[in-house]
Amino acid sequence: MKTIRSTFTVIKPFLFYIMFGLTLLFVCRNLLLLWQLDRIDSVSTYLTVLLNGFRIDLSTLAYLLIIPALIHPFILLSKHQRIWLISLKRWFLICTVFLLYFELATPMFINEYDLRPNRLFVEYLVYPKEVLSMLFNGHLLPIACAFIGLTLLSFLIWRLFLKKCVCHITPIKTHAGISLLSFCLIVTILFMSARGTIGHRPLNPALVYFSTDPLVNSLTLNSAYSVAFAIKQLKNEKNAAKIYGNLSEEKVISLVRAATGLHSSAFKTQSIPTLAKRKASHQGKAKNLVIILEESLGAQFTGKLGTKALTPHLDKLMEEGWAFNRLYATGTRSVRGIEAVITGFTPTPARAVVKLDKSQQNFFTLASVLKRHNYHTQFVYGGESHFDNMKSFFLGNGFEDIVDFDDIQNPAFVGSWGASDEDLFNQANIELKKSHQGNQPFFSLIFTSSNHDPFEIPEGKIAFNEKDEPRDRAIRYADLALGQFIAQAKKEAYWQDTVFLIVADHDARVFGGELVPIQSFHIPGVILGNNISERLDDRLVSQIDLAPTLLSLIGVEDYTPMIGHDLTNETINERVMMQFDKNFAYMTQDKVAILQPEKPIMYFDYDHKKKKLVSAAIDNILGEKALAHALFGSYAYNKGWYQLARD
Repeated sequence: MKTIRSTFTVIKPFLFYIMFGLTLLFVCRNLLLLWQLDRIDSVSTYLTVLLNGFRIDLSTLAYLLIIPALIHPFILLSKHQRIWLISLKRWFLICTVFLLYFELATPMFINEYDLRPNRLFVEYLVYPKEVLSMLFNGHLLPIACAFIGLTLLSFLIWRLFLKKCVCHITPIKTHAGISLLSFCLIVTILFMSARGTIGHRPLNPALVYFSTDPLVNSLTLNSAYSVAFAIKQLKNEKNAAKIYGNLSEEKVISLVRAATGLHSSAFKTQSIPTLAKRKASHQGKAKNLVIILEESLGAQFTGKLGTKALTPHLDKLMEEGWAFNRLYATGTRSVRGIEAVITGFTPTPARAVVKLDKSQQNFFTLASVLKRHNYHTQFVYGGESHFDNMKSFFLGNGFEDIVDFDDIQNPAFVGSWGASDEDLFNQANIELKKSHQGNQPFFSLIFTSSNHDPFEIPEGKIAFNEKDEPRDRAIRYADLALGQFIAQAKKEAYWQDTVFLIVADHDARVFGGELVPIQSFHIPGVILGNNISERLDDRLVSQIDLAPTLLSLIGVEDYTPMIGHDLTNETINERVMMQFDKNFAYMTQDKVAILQPEKPIMYFDYDHKKKKLVSAAIDNILGEKALAHALFGSYAYNKGWYQLARD
């Protein structure tokens, strides 16, 4: 009995802190569940989240405590026992602040991404200047409240619990036998808690996810665990097979090639399996190309496609050109939109290729192929082009000229993300006129930023309703700037020989209780130009179809590795692909297959009117196509398939 009592005394600080940590995270999770109660469909769902959350929280605390636990039983044998116990309480405080920080950051992240903090939270930390500017200019009150809350809660927890209850600074009598027994016991407890299961694989999100609502699934985690797991997964991000399952390289190539609708004779070489040539619809002198990538402009905000009708200028332009009624983005971030529109690359569970190491040189882009055809290639941006690694990626892959914030002449308004859209378009017009005066065709990518949180816009430019949210006002302003630019461009000499694409990079935010909320990927897009006929295209179109279509419209024929469709061809195999966190959706007409990490493929029908997924029967053919396209990006990236043929 004395041995048991002595052993308990040694490990008591850790047991008490585990109980405290579980209580803290239990309270935080319940507050989030009550906030999102409309997403909880039953008491059973609520309880399952709490039960699975308990396993995750226990694992998280075990990882935080394992290192001091290895030292604790033996350092008690030394004369430094008192110093160690003080240090141990400080460690408990650090762990508490760490957990609280991520929990307090969670509501803002959910408001934007409809998930707990994940890999996006980590990626944004790479750019502290831009992120801090955005937070302090647009979210100062919630940031201040979170900081005050973190400080007060940490102080109260320290004074009321950690300082007095976890471990008194009194000598703990022990000897080598007790320390060894305590060591074995606490390490066993923490090891089993960290592993979370006696099964073959240790605890991971896939083992506790149970819902078709990604937010509900993410609430089973705590935010510190969610971010830590995302960081761990970065090392495996280039291998989709580890996430979704295997399919042979030959099968992937066969299915992906077949889905392009191209004849086998169009493909050039096995070393770059999808390298193929398409016949251009425009024959004659090559046209210039301008792509305007609109920040965070979902279909929901447009009068033509959505309900808010905040874009009268874009709506008018969609009546003047080739507009797309069912165009879907591939992802939820700007770099994913750049990846799809500029390279035609399929979405993957990895970061977009704009940010990956192997794609910084010799990776296919529209600029790289157009440069071969003697085009002047340029990127025009109102902010700092190093953000999201854009400058490095563009300069390494065909863009000759970068025009960003430092190059914009006398900007009238500067916000957190750089010059306003009006200033951007004024500079773009200068650049396009300059390019047109040269002796070569040109390609210009113009990327807007005014419609980005914290939604800073010049005063007095637009009329708005008092009920308009800051985002709504920013969209109205971005639309005004776009309309003014196109009106000016029509008066310039370059308009006659130029094809324009206006398209969103992604929707403003993702929301909805589905594995992949399809409606949050719906975006506007329109192609304009002197000889572009008015048309509303009702076909199902992906962002990756735009690049092949543009090459066709400007009259450039070459071998490219893109697997998107040339939409000037009326008979295409309609399909779209969407990546939502680690979930991948492949949709053909009204059928959807969704891949999740380490889970079977799920099948749905998509009700376009209600914008909802409805469970459907297993469709192995659709599932195999979905898996092939989900794996293609990883194969192409790792094996160097996505490039032009070397001269």
